[in-house]
Amino acid sequence: MTKHGKKYLEKKTLIDPEKLYSPEEAVDLLKQTAYARFDETVELHIRTGVDPRQADQQVRGVVQLPAGRGKKIRVLVFAEGEAEKVARDAGADYVGSDELIKQISEGWLEFDVAIATPQMMGKVGRLGKILGRRGLMPNPKAGTIADISDLPRIIAESRGGRVEFKIDKTANVHIPIGKISFTKEQLLENLAAAMDAIMRAKPTGAKGQYIKRITLTTTMGPGIRLDLSQAMALKPAA
Repeated sequence: MTKHGKKYLEKKTLIDPEKLYSPEEAVDLLKQTAYARFDETVELHIRTGVDPRQADQQVRGVVQLPAGRGKKIRVLVFAEGEAEKVARDAGADYVGSDELIKQISEGWLEFDVAIATPQMMGKVGRLGKILGRRGLMPNPKAGTIADISDLPRIIAESRGGRVEFKIDKTANVHIPIGKISFTKEQLLENLAAAMDAIMRAKPTGAKGQYIKRITLTTTMGPGIRLDLSQAMALKPAA
């Protein structure tokens, strides 16, 4: 069992373990229970009722957080020729082909998002085991395989608040929705966008209760359980 420190235990007493909080109450509590000396990430954890072993019950998608992620995102683009120039002009941090593939195969992974043009996937596919384990493999469902005309948009979105999510082996989904330094309004905006994306990502094969538990927490803080009906009804601002 994980042992928690004195500060964690003190903050945990502010949370009623039997209560399901409204999104507004939960964000207020996040502000009160964060205690680390760094700008903690606010995390959304969702327990689903799907079976991740079934192909028709996969939960996967992309959410564009309106208030951003609160961190610098390093973007890598696998591209050649004119697409390489377009990616560089659009502000990608790393752009290239064979040399980048060689670096990654040797263990270099100093980037947060990987994008590829369709023409590059024959080569990039060799990195499947390395990138796949870290959720970095370009994928059409995540929108990270892009034609040359879409590269500037995808790069810009990745630098902003674009977050990919995917169900794990234990049927949970984890999404970072900002930093504790964000305002209450910003966190609620991002939470609404994330919940809307999760609801739209409900797989066709889902049976029974789709969402079983929703928890908000910070990097170091205790979890705060949300009222399911209120959280699932959240919608992004028009």
